[in-house]
Amino acid sequence: MKKGLHMGSSTFLTDTVTQDMVAQFGGEVVHPVYSTVAMVYHMEWTSRLLVLPFLDENEEGMGAEVSVKHIAPTGLGTQVNITATVTDMTDHKVITEVLIENEQGLIGRGEVKQAILPKKTVELKVKKSMNE
Repeated sequence: MKKGLHMGSSTFLTDTVTQDMVAQFGGEVVHPVYSTVAMVYHMEWTSRLLVLPFLDENEEGMGAEVSVKHIAPTGLGTQVNITATVTDMTDHKVITEVLIENEQGLIGRGEVKQAILPKKTVELKVKKSMNE
């Protein structure tokens, strides 16, 4: 990894809750609110955005673990603000704490672990996982 990423480094992402982000299974809406699935997506995306500028040309970040606590609902059209902050790191992993808020306050929190691997290793893992 390139120098510059350190404990306490953070980044921010803002998005608006849309119909495709609501709680649904098999195409049937269960609740017209921001789903835990969408929350995990935003957690991983924001954490990835934090790491991307620091990856060497031959490296890739790969999601390894996510923990999430969905605290409160937030409806369609609501703006969500996601902040990822580095809490632990080595040359081969980055762990971020992620907070998700709306205008009323905290709606979710969790942790994302990304493995930092050579691109060739990632390619081999992907190829091995396919039924070829």
